[in-house]
Amino acid sequence: MNSCNNPNIDVQGHRGFRGLYPENTIIGFQKAAEIGVNTLEMDVVISGDGKVVVSHDPFILPEICLHPERIAFERVSFVIYQMSFDSLKAFDCGSKGNERFPDQSKLRANKPLLSEVLEEFESGDLSLQYNIELKSTPTGDGVLHPGPEVFSDIVMTLLKKYNLGQRLTIQCFDPRILNYFHRAYPKVKLAYLIEGRADIDENLELLEFIPEIYSCDYGLLNADRINHCHELGMQVIPWTVNKVSDMQDLMNWGVDGIITDYPDRLLNLLKK
Repeated sequence: MNSCNNPNIDVQGHRGFRGLYPENTIIGFQKAAEIGVNTLEMDVVISGDGKVVVSHDPFILPEICLHPERIAFERVSFVIYQMSFDSLKAFDCGSKGNERFPDQSKLRANKPLLSEVLEEFESGDLSLQYNIELKSTPTGDGVLHPGPEVFSDIVMTLLKKYNLGQRLTIQCFDPRILNYFHRAYPKVKLAYLIEGRADIDENLELLEFIPEIYSCDYGLLNADRINHCHELGMQVIPWTVNKVSDMQDLMNWGVDGIITDYPDRLLNLLKK
């Protein structure tokens, strides 16, 4: 029997199922859904022709992607915000694998549109949840992505077509995005991503509201901090937790969900 405080853990597949399948790809999301995750976690950027593309990085990474002509390229050679989606999808971002995840299957895959991901899953089981990060920084405005309001509006114009309701969470490190969403789309559930700063109250000072979810690097958490978040009315869903022992500790402390590259490990732990 699992000993965690909250047996109803939200199992979130980080970038789909990055431990075993290419990140942020249809095949990775399919495999995560097949094993029974509650939530598909993913990232979005905007292409040069205004499409919402599922990608963690604002450029094409040579570490995990192959040029269509199989030539070498630099990390900053291909900025997605300066490319058409047609040129972007010619890159194979699955066959090369990922040195950080040696068990990851090497499968041909391209960066999909967010609409392609939603079409894949919204025609079937309508219980699946989506946690979508907008990759935004103040220094990237107009260079790597639109400004926060335009970026948010482009994404929401697409998402409104799917009526996801409470199955949708928007997450971001950039307080500007979250504050704008809270004002413009008050019904959308929001998660505040945090890295490197442990003080919860100081972090919240950058927001105009208390978000539904506090989502920090798991190393910043302990039982007291989780309790403090709960007292403020926030759920706690840390990232990116890949060791089973860390998963168990976090559940014992009372987290509400876990974002992991290995959702299979978390699901197996929850069965014990």
